[in-house]
This record gives sequence, C-alpha cells and structure tokens, in this order.
Amino acid sequence: MTTYRISQLAERSGVPATTLRFYETAGLLPAERTASGYRVYGENAVDRLAFISSAKLLGLALEEIRDLLDVREEGVCASVRARMLPLVADRIRDTDGRIAELRAFSAHLAGVHADLSGPAPTGACGPDCGCTTTSAPAAGPVPVTLSPTRPASGPEPEAWRDTPVACTLGGTELGERTEQWRTLVAKAERREEIGDGLRLSFPPDAELAGQLAELAAAEQGCCAFFDFTLHLTPNALQLSVRAPEGAAGMLADLFGATA
Repeated sequence: MTTYRISQLAERSGVPATTLRFYETAGLLPAERTASGYRVYGENAVDRLAFISSAKLLGLALEEIRDLLDVREEGVCASVRARMLPLVADRIRDTDGRIAELRAFSAHLAGVHADLSGPAPTGACGPDCGCTTTSAPAAGPVPVTLSPTRPASGPEPEAWRDTPVACTLGGTELGERTEQWRTLVAKAERREEIGDGLRLSFPPDAELAGQLAELAAAEQGCCAFFDFTLHLTPNALQLSVRAPEGAAGMLADLFGATA
C-alpha cells in the first residue's frame, strides 16, 4: 500500500504542508503516526484532497465538506450527488445575490465617472458639480462589503475572525494570485494601519475599482479569512483588508508592509 509523508503529499497534491496539518485538525484528512512521530497519509489521500479542493472552490463550508467526505467514504456516488445538490443550489443563490450587488456598485461607479468626465464648473466645487455623490447604488449604500459568508437568520458580525486560516491555492495558481495583488497594490498612493489590517488608498478610478472588487471576490473563494471593504469617496478609492492574527504573514505577503 502506498503511503506519503507530509512533504511527499504536499509535493504530489500541490497543497501546502500547513494546510494539510489544518485539514487533519479539522477532521478532513486522517493521518497516522510513525514510531518517530511523523505523519503518514494513506494512498487515497491525493483523491481526498482533490475532492476537498473542489468543494472549497464551490464555496462549501468545512462542516459541509466533512459531511460529504463521510458520505463519500461509503462508496456510493449517487449518495454524494444527492447531498451536494442542495448545497450547490444554495451557493448559486448566494452568488447571484453578490453579482447583483457588484453590478449595482459598478453602475454607481459608472454614473460617478460620467459626471466627473463632463465639463467642470467655473470656480469652487458646489452642490451640483459632481464631486459629491448623494445617490447610492440600488443594492445598498457605499461602502460595499464583499463577504463569502451566507446570509444567516441573525447577525453574524466579523465572522472572518473565526474562519480557519487556510488557502486552497497552491503552486502556479498561488504565484499568479500573488502577482495579481502586487500589480494592483503597486497603484496605491498611500498605506495606513487599521485594526487587524491595513487600508490602501488609490486614485478614484472606476476601472481600478472593478479590478479590486473582482480580485477581492476571487480571493475570498480560496481564503475566506480575509475581510475586504471597498469604499468610494469623491477624492479616493480605498480598500481595507483585515485578517486574523494567524494570517499576518499572508497579509504582509499580498499587500505589503504598512508605512
């Protein structure tokens, strides 16, 4: 029977060793111990990790993935499908709601951009010059908070604080995502520290705002412990990023050190 040490499994699957340890702690990936205390994974670990990564990309919660893995162990695909169908349907509804929010925000930005592109009045700013926005997007006022969590029956403030620090990206994908963030972050005019993170200030550009929103939404698909808030003001575009203490290294790696 084929077995893997943690370094071998990380190399074979493309999943970082830190994530493998977390999956074991969360009950997603069982491991045995050798007499020397080293982790040893069974031959089905690669397939199990592929299923976990796939479920994470669908936005499923860890508890849901753990339940699906239990069903999958029974060896009946029809049972797994039956359990997955309602979960995926829920994610479709959640995603449609987020798309509506982003479309409304994009339309709001386009309107502001059109106002600012027109001829400026003579003299100082006034109530109708277009620099001060009084209308809000249909889906809600600015700022728009991008969150991967589902609507709950009651308030669930700052759920990201309790989200496990684990990323489902690895290898080439992780490198590409890091480079995407660094390209956008390089356009920031200012960095400042905030509680649990930092705030980046950019020029008030509608296209750049859309790029930031798209990348933030993609980031939460693999790293739900990040909390993003995109805020538009007449003079600046701001992106606030927060994360739990355990993700401080990843925060610095993606968004740079604060001044």
